[in-house]
Amino acid sequence: MSKLVVTLNAGSSSIKTAVYKIKHAALDETPLLRASVSGIGGEGECRIQTAGEPDVRRPFRSSGGGHDDAWNCVFEAIDAGLAKAGYSPDAVNGVGHRIVHGGAHYCKPERLEDATLEALAALCPLAPGHQPYNLDGVSHAQARWPEASQIACFDTAFHRSQPRIAQLFALPRQYEADGVIRYGFHGLSYDYIAQAAPEIVGPAATERMIVAHLGAGASLCALREGRSVATTMGFTALDGLPMATRSGAIDPGVLIYLMQQRKMDAAAISDLLYNQSGLLGLSVVSGDMRVLLESDSKDAAEAVDYFVYHCIREIGALAGALGGVDTLVFTAGVGENAAAIRAAILDGLGWLGFACDHKKNNANGPLITTRKSAASAWVIPTNEELMIARSVANLAVDGF
Repeated sequence: MSKLVVTLNAGSSSIKTAVYKIKHAALDETPLLRASVSGIGGEGECRIQTAGEPDVRRPFRSSGGGHDDAWNCVFEAIDAGLAKAGYSPDAVNGVGHRIVHGGAHYCKPERLEDATLEALAALCPLAPGHQPYNLDGVSHAQARWPEASQIACFDTAFHRSQPRIAQLFALPRQYEADGVIRYGFHGLSYDYIAQAAPEIVGPAATERMIVAHLGAGASLCALREGRSVATTMGFTALDGLPMATRSGAIDPGVLIYLMQQRKMDAAAISDLLYNQSGLLGLSVVSGDMRVLLESDSKDAAEAVDYFVYHCIREIGALAGALGGVDTLVFTAGVGENAAAIRAAILDGLGWLGFACDHKKNNANGPLITTRKSAASAWVIPTNEELMIARSVANLAVDGF
């Protein structure tokens, strides 16, 4: 019988999982099932998608166990799906985990041993909204499938191809030695687009490509021939574009002011920048772009304008790093679904040769620029789960 691989993407408010088959070291890229829990800590939803069957959605609410309740829901969904497909729970041979921060040393998928887990736990302060939940997922998976290999796939790994000059901060050299460099994130998403785009866009058009991963977390990446050259996120996932609740780039002097004049400590500033800022802070309505686009609030409209402005500004900067741009790809929740945001960004990039085809854009593409456009723009859905499954499958060649 085929080996099974489970992919896990655990966050602060959601858990996403998928199950894939591997037979003779070849991955079936159509998952047997997907399961997710959203809204952890409040009113949420459990969603189960099984190949060839209608989606199952049901309300989810933590009874006090928080993530424990969510993990129980996910595991029950996986067990039920495997039983229906004729598999027992112990048929799971490998579990692939999205790990947001791999630091300077982890630049490829790794088997998770005790020493590796200890090193990754030390990076939690650099990604406090992600890393602890990623590692909690490892603990739950180890308990659920003790005989399965646990494989880490790092969001930072894709950006290790960047030139050294793009990774440095203008700080005294000793801080670089301590690991204070630009890491970049959303690497699994960018890696998927780098692999998928040549078949969709054409190989020549991916020589100078910018990818806009626009979701609750948002960043941009400049790729030359499929390799990361520069990205907007840096030492942490706070930098760059404004996000749902994260500030994005901010003058460090603001933080000094908050500490000295407002007497805010590190914990208060961290909560401000990670949880109270971004679209939520500007709009005073929501961090959800869908809500903002439907709102009549002037603050909501200004928050949307701010997001678009900074996307245009940062795309211009990345075009400079590439020496021009041939292709722009929109991906992730906002990038794949918010036609109004894509149109506004493209309208601001006419100087780079982009001309939006509004009919195609409203239909979500994939090509969303006109024939006369000097540079092309596309909508390509990302698939981080598949990238994780591929990494586990590659390691399966040597056996789990």
